[in-house]
Amino acid sequence: MPLQPGLTAQVQTKVDDSNLASTVGAGGVEVFGTPFMIALMEAASWNAVQPHLETGHTTVGTVVDIRHIAATPKGMVVRASSELVEVDGRRLVFRVEAFDETEKIGEGRHERFVVNMDKFIPRIAQKAAK
Repeated sequence: MPLQPGLTAQVQTKVDDSNLASTVGAGGVEVFGTPFMIALMEAASWNAVQPHLETGHTTVGTVVDIRHIAATPKGMVVRASSELVEVDGRRLVFRVEAFDETEKIGEGRHERFVVNMDKFIPRIAQKAAK
């Protein structure tokens, strides 16, 4: 079945020492780090389409255009949501958002590309061997 706009998914995480901005050396502040918010948005996007792909296929992230608009302290739960809004061949475009327990903390656009694992993995292995 071809992918169609409208597919959605949500994922969540609790803000702890492992996903703070200070953990990645980004400002030394103990709030939810932007790289972790983006990873959560990517996971939601992957989850939205993965069950609908042919066996042996997956998606890889290629573009992120994200705004981190509010800080989230340690202890809060963050939820990311994703909606597939465009399908252009193997290129998939998602609208993504993230919320903590009180407000929207991030929003933007994310693109993923459908790949055939039988072709993709050997290519990566060959590159790693160089």
